[in-house]
Amino acid sequence: MNDPRKNSDSEPTTHFGFQSVPESQKADKVAEVFHSVAAKYDLMNDVLSGGMHRLWKRFTIELSGVRSGNRVLDIAGGTGDLTRKFSSLVGPTGEVVLADINESMLRVGRDRLLDKGVAGNVSFVQADAEKLPFPDNHFDVVTIAFGLRNVTHKEDAIRSMLRVLKPGGRLLILEFSKPSSPLLSKFYDAYSFKFMPLAGKLITNDAESYRYLAESIRMHPDQDTLKAMMVEAGFERVTFHNMTGGIVALHRGIKP
Repeated sequence: MNDPRKNSDSEPTTHFGFQSVPESQKADKVAEVFHSVAAKYDLMNDVLSGGMHRLWKRFTIELSGVRSGNRVLDIAGGTGDLTRKFSSLVGPTGEVVLADINESMLRVGRDRLLDKGVAGNVSFVQADAEKLPFPDNHFDVVTIAFGLRNVTHKEDAIRSMLRVLKPGGRLLILEFSKPSSPLLSKFYDAYSFKFMPLAGKLITNDAESYRYLAESIRMHPDQDTLKAMMVEAGFERVTFHNMTGGIVALHRGIKP
């Protein structure tokens, strides 16, 4: 029987939006998207979510339980929204690492945080979520906000996050998910595939990157599937919280 994940040259394939591409090419294609959108990423987040992303991130911070002296890893930290708040919460005795695989996003995040006076307890690391370059049992909290859907091997990334967490440490995954009602889902489809590329074209002159982002959301595992992936990786007490009718979900798991 043929493996549907293989192409004609027997190289494994994966999705890039709705396209099927060789696994070896996905990271470069995703990198092109984020190199393109990095400069106006914050503006587009506000436009496309109507500012709601700030509320979703605030809830993530509240549920993280980050406190003074903690070590926190913010994966796919991008322009540093979560890192900025975590830096304040952990204080001078704590540590926050903003990690992102994309050099352009990391540079924008570093410059933005330095401009806001965030320094001292924050470091910046270019890192692949699937192969995190940190010691075992190192962090109290790991977060990834709107980044997991762009990872090629999500199971590998979740296991890597488990490895770097201390026993009792918490993983929080904030990501677009599946709307809870058919009516909302229909509206969201129209919004995603018509308004998002149009806004991308008007504001960044890049409709294709925002078409990919819309497609990548649809290809991401739904709430129950992602919960099962976290349990399979070894997390315990895994829960998720739907926000804005399930358009976004926050998953939380504990390392035993």
